[in-house]
Amino acid sequence: MGSNQRNSDVNVVSALGTQEGGDHYKDLVIQPVEYIHKNSIGFCEGCAIKYLTRWKAKGGIEDLRKAKHFIDLLIEMEQGIA
Repeated sequence: MGSNQRNSDVNVVSALGTQEGGDHYKDLVIQPVEYIHKNSIGFCEGCAIKYLTRWKAKGGIEDLRKAKHFIDLLIEMEQGIA
């Protein structure tokens, strides 16, 4: 493939169009990663959003615990404890 090849000649697959490890985000109007990125949301907040978004479709109560853990971490860091 030459460097002058146009995008229309290449089968481009978007990373947002694929998912590793399941399909729990495929039916969402906007994926958590898009929302987090477009709103410049920090790591702990983003992780909490991700787990809260998928808990019913993937991890159940365990995902709620993970979301809570990231919220607790954020509280501690904001208070200067961590």
